[in-house]
Amino acid sequence: MDAQKVTLRKMTPAEYRAAAEHREEEAVRALVRFMSEELARERVRSGTAAFLPDGPDTAGHHLVTAHNGAGEAVGNAWIGPDPGQASGTDSSAWLYDLNVHEPYRRQGYGSAILAAAEELVVSEGRTALALDVVGSNEAAIALYRRSGYEVSSMSLRKGLGRR
Repeated sequence: MDAQKVTLRKMTPAEYRAAAEHREEEAVRALVRFMSEELARERVRSGTAAFLPDGPDTAGHHLVTAHNGAGEAVGNAWIGPDPGQASGTDSSAWLYDLNVHEPYRRQGYGSAILAAAEELVVSEGRTALALDVVGSNEAAIALYRRSGYEVSSMSLRKGLGRR
């Protein structure tokens, strides 16, 4: 398969709403393994409000749609400041979300969006891009490993039913 190329542009308001809805549903789906759906939805909503107080216009954050050579929207990404960095330092950015739209999956667009996000980060003078990935998301883990990402920390969890 030929390497795909994409260009990134700021999301339109409609694209932002759709991406936010998709991202929040995915986050709730991951969290309900560990808490009630109601609590998961509240955590996701409060997280979005904390990280994106001005929605797609939040300073320092890039909420972008990826377009292929034919001009088709193939996916999106959210890139912003690394939440683990001390305030005032900005050598690292954070990939909060990367999504390839269903019809374009398994065609190399995930790698292309990731490469374009990395170029954006470098153009801002940052030297690293970090992210979290749900341990059961094997496709995403494979994408990041193929792209040279390494585990920098790991959280493990075991449910221990009531005794």
